[in-house]
Amino acid sequence: MKFNVTNKGMDKVLNHEGAPAYRLSAELSLYSAVVTSLQSDFFYEKAERRRICELIAQSEPLFVAQLAVYARTKMNLRSVPLVLAVELAKVHKGDDLLCRMVSRIVQRADEITKLLAYYQVANNRGGFKKLNRLSKQLQAGLQEAFNRFDEYQFAKYNRDTAVGLRDALFLVHPKAKNEEQQMLFNKIVKDMLETPYTWETELSAVGQVKYADDAKRALAFRAKWEELIDSRKMGYMALMRNLQNIMEANVSSEHMTKVCVSLSSAEAVRRSRQLPFRFLSAYREVSRVPSLYAGRIMDALEEAVWVSTENIAGFNENTNVLLACDVSASMQKPVSPKSKVQLYDIGLMLAMLLKSHCKNVISGMFGSSWKVMNMPSKSILSNVDAFYRREGEVGYATNGYLVVEYLLEKNIRMDKVMIFTDIQLWNSVGDTLIWPLWRRYKNRYPSSRLYLFDLAGYGTTPLNVAEVEGVYLIAGWSDKIFNVLSALENNESTLSEIRGMTV
Repeated sequence: MKFNVTNKGMDKVLNHEGAPAYRLSAELSLYSAVVTSLQSDFFYEKAERRRICELIAQSEPLFVAQLAVYARTKMNLRSVPLVLAVELAKVHKGDDLLCRMVSRIVQRADEITKLLAYYQVANNRGGFKKLNRLSKQLQAGLQEAFNRFDEYQFAKYNRDTAVGLRDALFLVHPKAKNEEQQMLFNKIVKDMLETPYTWETELSAVGQVKYADDAKRALAFRAKWEELIDSRKMGYMALMRNLQNIMEANVSSEHMTKVCVSLSSAEAVRRSRQLPFRFLSAYREVSRVPSLYAGRIMDALEEAVWVSTENIAGFNENTNVLLACDVSASMQKPVSPKSKVQLYDIGLMLAMLLKSHCKNVISGMFGSSWKVMNMPSKSILSNVDAFYRREGEVGYATNGYLVVEYLLEKNIRMDKVMIFTDIQLWNSVGDTLIWPLWRRYKNRYPSSRLYLFDLAGYGTTPLNVAEVEGVYLIAGWSDKIFNVLSALENNESTLSEIRGMTV
């Protein structure tokens, strides 16, 4: 995102490494925090949710609501929009903004119960009536949400969680729109929803049967996996998460071919709206399974992730690009407590997605030093792993200035210099900083542009993007950020797109 702002609000501060930086405005900080968040603890900030709450209180309520809708519908994020809704309810009263916001962001039946579960935690509710006194506007929005789902959708997410569907129904009190829906609500109350046909329920049923021996049990699971593959009722995400299970079940070659076709289907990939790093997680899991089919599946995942690069524009045979990946210690932390994917992986993934569309490119990584690493353009996922295996070669500082210094020393003209980082750039060995080096480089090559991809959302930048010409700040982990790159070519702003969202 290009932050089209004035110098007002760009206070000079120190970043987490103690280097000079500029603080973004509350709304811009909130945006960058939201699109780089899976509600996890970060390397520097152990209370990311608290900071988001503070930024919400400092931002215009309508912008917060629009940002939540943008994050859910454009960035395909599910959890953080619910956080925005609950936290906004604490500071905004008096109109139906929250109702309209909740109605837009709740797009799956389980998001009703997740919102209420977070409401309970965020408001420190305990005891028997821990969900009592629900915000009236949140309640109204959830009532509208209840009226949108059918029995299959409710049953699919009717799980034994802290807040169940029955709890939600009693708390929200939705009014049935017809007799048929009233019968559905009655089923929820009586816990009589018809068990849906899902991969979880089908495999659970197989697992509850007693078998004569392990061989018969294995045959039963193989048959069930093959049936599920044939049914085409497994969602794309479910298929990716179960690749290891499918391979270990020794399904037939014919069924494995069907799996590969499903994975690489352009239509299925687009419809699934997966974040790019999900493909990387699946790729790594498959690469560790001793199977005849591992290579075929890895190739299918490479084809799948290529589809997510379709909207990348602005690169041709005359565009010179440098892609620099931050592999410092602060980048080598999981994006969420249960994830094996690190911020470092996110940066590598986005860089390699871009590389696949660049004709003239230098790629590399920096920590304590900067190192050029040439990779083939077509192999996106394998390139990420190749970088990953060599990260120790450059050390663990955040000396991003070395990227621009390299270009100056080698006198290389770049149209676009792209740095993927948590923005906590500094100099571990001296006083040289990136912003004076960029000024020198910009004077030498006036048409060059510097793109800082903010992967952590800490709310600061090493350059004043309102003052330094040719500098752009882009935030997020989704392939949707490539739409932002296209917009920049037309001098457009994501901030304007957010403020144009209907709530």
